[in-house]
Amino acid sequence: MPRPFRFGVSLLTSAPADEWRAKCRRAEELGYDVILVPDHLGMVAPFPALVAAAEATERPRVGTFVLNAGFWNPALLAREVTTTDDLTGGRLELGLGTGYVQAEHDTAGLPFGSPRERVDHLRYTVQELGRLLDAAECRVPLLLGGNGDRMLRLTAGHADIAAFTGASLEPGSTTGKLAPVDAAGFGQRVARYREFAAGRTEPAELNLLIQQVAVTDDPASALKPLLDRRPDLSLEYVLDLPVFLVGSLDQITAKLRALRDRYGFSYLTVLEPCMEAFAPVAEELRRNPLAAPDVPLLGSPHE
Repeated sequence: MPRPFRFGVSLLTSAPADEWRAKCRRAEELGYDVILVPDHLGMVAPFPALVAAAEATERPRVGTFVLNAGFWNPALLAREVTTTDDLTGGRLELGLGTGYVQAEHDTAGLPFGSPRERVDHLRYTVQELGRLLDAAECRVPLLLGGNGDRMLRLTAGHADIAAFTGASLEPGSTTGKLAPVDAAGFGQRVARYREFAAGRTEPAELNLLIQQVAVTDDPASALKPLLDRRPDLSLEYVLDLPVFLVGSLDQITAKLRALRDRYGFSYLTVLEPCMEAFAPVAEELRRNPLAAPDVPLLGSPHE
């Protein structure tokens, strides 16, 4: 049997206390299972935001999506993790990544390094943090995400949750500009992860970050702003991307069931601007997790 679906929302925008709590309660009302925060300069500070989210809600877990390992010393991070897990009643999930925005490192006065150096630092952080949390008897689920072979191997070896973004850093970008990975390339990356994870005793939960959601009978109009900015992309190409959900409710839910059946993606995360739009999708997937409506798929996944 496939894993049950789980749904997360990444809250990007800081707000005064009352507004932040209201936003978190709204996520809970909409049925989200996990309230997540990123780790970017200019956005919310992760750990106090998660403590406030847990205080404002009862059911959802809370998590980092994802911490930039280059910002953190493992010993100090272990202190943050153990304290936050205690203050949230054991609801914390810890997401870690290499970081991909050089401009943020420059602003913070921290070295950015090469891709190899960033993965090496993340590996060190994962190993040292694991030792420190074990000593503190603190066990939190670990999410790791990335696209390259070395990141996929690290994820396969250590993560409880393997996260895929369906995007990669544009060459030469210092501001974190991402380009979508096409459906074929996405399938190849998942297949590569499976190779590295073949020896696991328990499979990881697979997470997919959704970039855009629009429940509509007119996908062309919904995607027009994107296509106007990116004339090199066609409507068919964008609809084929696993991380774009644009179409009728039946088409979107069929696409997500296909992604779970083919690749194993059961934990789906949306960004804050899509929180309301995705809610009916999540509701339908909970009501009919195994249904297969006889509707044409928009953007059906490929191997």
